[in-house]
Amino acid sequence: MPYDSESSNPDSSRSRRGRGRALVTLAALAPTALAGYLVWHATSGSGGQDDKPQQAQPSHSAPSGHPTTGGASTPATAAPSSAAPSSPPGGSARLPLAGKTVVVDPGHNPNNFRHTQEINEPVDIGTNEKECDTTGTETNDGYTEAEFTLDVSRRIRAILEKQGAKVVFTQNGDRTFGPCVDERARIGNQAKADAVVSVHADGAAQGQRGFHVILPAKVKGGKADTAPIVGPSRELGVRIAGKFVLDTGMKPSNYVGDGTALDTRDDLGGLNLSTVPKVFIECGNMRDSQDAASLKNADWHQKAAQGIADGITAFLAG
Repeated sequence: MPYDSESSNPDSSRSRRGRGRALVTLAALAPTALAGYLVWHATSGSGGQDDKPQQAQPSHSAPSGHPTTGGASTPATAAPSSAAPSSPPGGSARLPLAGKTVVVDPGHNPNNFRHTQEINEPVDIGTNEKECDTTGTETNDGYTEAEFTLDVSRRIRAILEKQGAKVVFTQNGDRTFGPCVDERARIGNQAKADAVVSVHADGAAQGQRGFHVILPAKVKGGKADTAPIVGPSRELGVRIAGKFVLDTGMKPSNYVGDGTALDTRDDLGGLNLSTVPKVFIECGNMRDSQDAASLKNADWHQKAAQGIADGITAFLAG
């Protein structure tokens, strides 16, 4: 389900420039060639929730009760604590991300389904108004996106803190609902974050597989002006996509992004209102049985967290 019920127009998100065009060209090649290109970009040169495309939204209702874990295949959600990073002998200057601030935005909130009236209230996203937040999607056996995003986000935090980064969360499952999409953007802006990543999983149809990274389009209206962040956000997205392929083995989406693993959108409040480099990542499709098997697996969660954290590190330290 969308981060803020923001559906995209598939035709409007196909305006890509520079490396985007190169990726589209490579998409016509074998998937392994595209994956290799993403890995090369993530490890070498520069790259240049309102989170679900309209065509990828199946008809299904939000969880009607407390989110369940979906049986034995569901991962244990115990994850590293939020303790401050420890410095090695000699001081934190040796850590690659010392002095950097990263905001991690776990998509949705496990308590949103209890507060549908509140999350349906409209908020200003600059270009128009959208719902405050949504419940998110879930696997066919009830493992929720909100549970997934929190577990992966906590793992990302642990990895980044060990490298010296200051990591800020938009929510940690400790709020009654939300926060709303405008507040999520504001948290990153007020932190003066060097990078912001919003973690999600998609809710498309069976057979629609793979991950994709959502980039901000150039928009201007009201409080929204993404012109300063379009370039660095694309660089961040390319780095994360390449590392995600490398660390997880997950292929780029076969239904969003023309096989490039990159999708540019102008309808997402979390991106439109950001003044710092920010992307979303859809780690896979919870409604596809093959993707869901990975998304419910704790070992794969760690790989996903490593891929996202490695992409952030490549962006900040490159």
